[in-house]
Amino acid sequence: MNKKINSIRGMHDYFSEDLDIWHKLEKVFKQVLNSYSYEEIRLPILERTEIFQRAIGDVTDIIEKEMYSFHDKKGNNLTLRPEGTVGCVRAIIQNNLLCKKKLKFWYLGPMFRYERPQKGRYRQFYQLGAEVFGLNTTDIDLEIILLTNRLWKILGINFHLILEVNSIGSQLDRIKYQKELVLFLEKNKSFLDEESKQRLYSNPFRILDSKNLNIQHILNKAPLLSNYINKKSLNQFNNLCHMINLYGIKYKYNPNLIRGLDYYNDTVFEWKTDRLGSQNTICAGGRYNSLVEELGGIKTSAIGFAIGIERLILLIKSLNIFSIKIARINIYIIFIGEENKIHAINLSEEIRDRYPELKTFVSFSNLSLSKKIKHAVESLSRIAILIGANEIKKKCYLIKELETKKEFYLFKSELMLKINNIFRR
Repeated sequence: MNKKINSIRGMHDYFSEDLDIWHKLEKVFKQVLNSYSYEEIRLPILERTEIFQRAIGDVTDIIEKEMYSFHDKKGNNLTLRPEGTVGCVRAIIQNNLLCKKKLKFWYLGPMFRYERPQKGRYRQFYQLGAEVFGLNTTDIDLEIILLTNRLWKILGINFHLILEVNSIGSQLDRIKYQKELVLFLEKNKSFLDEESKQRLYSNPFRILDSKNLNIQHILNKAPLLSNYINKKSLNQFNNLCHMINLYGIKYKYNPNLIRGLDYYNDTVFEWKTDRLGSQNTICAGGRYNSLVEELGGIKTSAIGFAIGIERLILLIKSLNIFSIKIARINIYIIFIGEENKIHAINLSEEIRDRYPELKTFVSFSNLSLSKKIKHAVESLSRIAILIGANEIKKKCYLIKELETKKEFYLFKSELMLKINNIFRR
């Protein structure tokens, strides 16, 4: 027996149960993003490895452990994108878009990280990302939080998410703070777990969001980043928090919230839920005012966020939102006798010409009539159309309304009117 072929670990197939939710999400995303004047951008999945090394930071987990990188046939070092912001910045620089003002983009697609797969964390995962360039006031920080909050309200999950915010100041602020943090952690080194010890000198900020409760207990006495942040950044952050309050959005100040990418500065935020275990961040983002310049563009303020689609779907499913079943098929056509197949095909094509948005299905299987009707019911079809010798002779069709179980004969013109009445109410 041949060995069974399986998908790569951490990479999944998606079928209609999830894709029905996926399509609803996409519709809401596009509706809300359009209302805030964002434009769609489609980016390559592959980028040069060096742009992630320059942007994300050489000592981050992503660069050190998680990137899918390889050399192509010409020896170029390429990487499957682990996130979308860097590629978006590369695109606006390459295409000379920085001369425009108030650039707003969104994108949706797969990202890749070699992580240990678990619920809500996969090696190929999908993100909706949004980026804004050229605005340096906290007004746009607020607008992004309002935008994401609007998404949660429309999706009906706003009561199951909490906003966490922090300011991580400038790069210079963090250098000063890092020295003090390392000194503190060195004094408590015997209490650190192995992962934290490995990060102590390479990336001590990552220790701040450790899930280890003992580490969190130690950190209660650690120096606070807020004591090292410059006055301008603190004023901006306090102003943002004040505006968030004005709009009635509940939030939590989390001084240990440090995003895992080196390019962030000042405002960082996460939307979290208590319904998904350890992988509880649904949406995250923040400012990255130096990244455009770092990648070769002119100095440009920027802010963005990303939403994890799989985690969002897990949350929606846990709450039984979108639980109404979606019809796999609208109109189910059954022909009785091989000689009547052509009549069924012709009718299905006429229906598609007239009502292209409807899902019209012709049953070509050899199942019995009762099993075909059962399949039509299971597919949530509204009507079944039967075509047999008797119907052809009468030049009409037998219609079964599967919900009401009513049956009646209709001529073609009457059938088309009936379809219009049923599906366009």
